[in-house]
Amino acid sequence: MHDYRSHTCNELRHANVGETVRLSGWVHRKRDHGGLLFIDLRDNYGLTQCVFDVDSKCFAEAEAVRAESVIRIDGRVKARTEDTVNKDLPTGDVEIYVDELEVLSAAGDLPLPVFGDTEYPEDIRLKYRFLDLRRERIHNNIILRSDVISELRNQMTGQGFKEFQTPILTASSPEGARDFLVPARQHPGKFYALPQAPQQFKQLIMVSGFDRYFQIAPCFRDEDARADRSPGEFYQLDIEMSFVTQDDVFGAIEPVLVNVFKKFSKKKITEAPFPRIPFAESMLKYGNDKPDLRNPIEIQDVTEIFRDSGFGIFAKMVDGGAVVRAVPAPEAGLKSRKFFDSTNDWSKREGFAGLGYINIKEGVPGGPIAKNLGEERTQALIDQLGLGPNDGVFFACDKEAGAAKLAGLARTKVGEDLELIPDDEFKFCWIVDYPMFEYDEENKKIDFSHNPFSMPQGGMEALETKDPLEILAYQYDIVCNGIELSSGAIRNHRPDIMIKAFGIAGYDEATVEEEFGGMLNAFKYGAPPHGGLAPGVDRMVMLLADEPNIREVILFPMNQKAEDLMMGAPSTVHPKQLRELHIRCVEPPKKDGE
Repeated sequence: MHDYRSHTCNELRHANVGETVRLSGWVHRKRDHGGLLFIDLRDNYGLTQCVFDVDSKCFAEAEAVRAESVIRIDGRVKARTEDTVNKDLPTGDVEIYVDELEVLSAAGDLPLPVFGDTEYPEDIRLKYRFLDLRRERIHNNIILRSDVISELRNQMTGQGFKEFQTPILTASSPEGARDFLVPARQHPGKFYALPQAPQQFKQLIMVSGFDRYFQIAPCFRDEDARADRSPGEFYQLDIEMSFVTQDDVFGAIEPVLVNVFKKFSKKKITEAPFPRIPFAESMLKYGNDKPDLRNPIEIQDVTEIFRDSGFGIFAKMVDGGAVVRAVPAPEAGLKSRKFFDSTNDWSKREGFAGLGYINIKEGVPGGPIAKNLGEERTQALIDQLGLGPNDGVFFACDKEAGAAKLAGLARTKVGEDLELIPDDEFKFCWIVDYPMFEYDEENKKIDFSHNPFSMPQGGMEALETKDPLEILAYQYDIVCNGIELSSGAIRNHRPDIMIKAFGIAGYDEATVEEEFGGMLNAFKYGAPPHGGLAPGVDRMVMLLADEPNIREVILFPMNQKAEDLMMGAPSTVHPKQLRELHIRCVEPPKKDGE
C-alpha cells in the first residue's frame, strides 16, 4: 500500500465497503460520543468520516489529537446505517473504522478555526492565510480560479490564439497608474518598472507578424485597493489580434465569456451578441459607463420641464447651466415618506446637496416639487417617465457630470432598496464610442479621455477637421452586472495619426518620440491594423464565486494598505543591499505633532 493513502478523502463509496484503506489528511472536526470518537478527515478533495472504537488501540491517541493536525489512518470501510447516512457528503454512505493512526504533523493552538463559517478580522485572516485557505469557501474559490484559467486557455487556443509571455522588467511609462520601480544594479541611478499591462509589447507582437496573441498576464500597479481591485498586482486575459475591426474583436471574446460563465455558473447569461451602448447614452441612462443592466431603472433628462418653472431652486440652477436627471422608483409610492426622506439623507452623506422627489399615491402626486411645479408640468413629467399611480421619482440637479454621478448612484440605491435587481443572472454589455479627448478643467487644456493609443474614428481627417471634443475613439469596455471586466480598443497603428493625436493633447513630437519611441519606431516599418482587450481574471472569478470582495478569490492577497501580513512585505532591507544598488533611503518629513 502507498505510504500515505490508497484513496482521497472524497473517493470512497458504497462499492468500497469491506475494503481496507489508507487515508491521510487534516483533522477537520472531532466528535466524542462516549464509546465512539468520530473524526472528519479532510484533504484537498473532500471529507471522510472516521470512527474510533473505545476498544481500539489508537483510541487514546485519537482522543488527544488536535484539530488541523495531519494524520494517516488505516481502517475498514463500513456502510453507514440508513439513519446516519449524510446526503450532503459524496462519501456520506460510508465510514472508516480505524485500526491504526499515525500523527504526521501535530497542530498547535489555532489563531482562527478552519471548521465553520465564523468571520474573522482581515488582519488575522491574511496573517494566517494558509489556515484561511483551508476553509471550504475560500479553498473552493481558489480551485474555481484555477479551473476558470484553464478553461480560458482552452477557449483561446480553440480559436487559434497563441500564448506568448511578455517581459516583467520593462521601462517606466508616463501614462496610467503609478509604476512599481525596480533598481538596476548594473546601471546606477536607473530603474526598471514592473508592467502595468503588456500594452506596448502585445502591440509589438502584432507588428512582429504574429496574428492572434493571448496571455494570462500579471499586471502591477501602485494604486489603492477597492472591493473589485487588488492593490499591487492582478491578472488579466490579455488579447491582441491583427487585421481586425471592432466587430471582429467582439466576435472573438463574446463566445469565450459566454462559454466560461455557462460552465461555472447556473445563472442566466446574456447570449452573444452583447448589447452595445454608446458612452453618451450610458452616462445619460445609467449615470456611469459601467451599468448594471439587471436594474430595470433608466434615468431620463427632464431639464426642460423644470426650466422657468415654479420650482425656483431647480429653475435657477438650470438657468445657470445645470441639468435635471430623473430616477424613477417603481411602486415606491406604496412605501412611507420615510423611504423618500432616508434616500435624500443618504445622498447628503455621499457628499451631494440632496435629492428632490415626487411621491405618487393612488395617482395623486405629492411633495414640494409637485406642488410648486404645477399640475400641467407634473403631468408632463409623469407622461415622459411613464410613471404609474403608485410610483415615485427622484431628481438630481447639478452640472452635467455631477447630476449624472448622483443619478447613477441613486439608480443603484433605489434598485437595491426596492429589491429590483435579480441575483440569478449575468448581464453583459459593451460600452462603445468613447470620446477621444476631454477638457481638463484643472490644467485648462485638452487631454486624452481614456486610452491615448486608440484609433480615432475618422482617422487623420477627423483630427484635422473636427472639434477635438466631438471626436470619438474606437475604444470599448465590457461590463457585467455593473463591474468593468475590460477595456480595449482598435489601436492607432499609424505614426502620423499618433503624432497628430498627441499634438492635440499638448505633446510635441519630440516628447512622443522620447516616451513611446519603441512602439512608434516599430510602426514606421509596417504595422498591421490591430486591436484587442484584456478582461480581468480576478474580477471574472469574483463574479462567478459570487464574492463581494476580490480578496476572496486571490491566493495570497495584500491588505488595504498593500501589505503582505503573512510574509512581512514591504520590509526594510540590509544596508549592504542598498549600497549594491546605489540607493540611499530618505525618510519623509514628519508632519506636525509627530
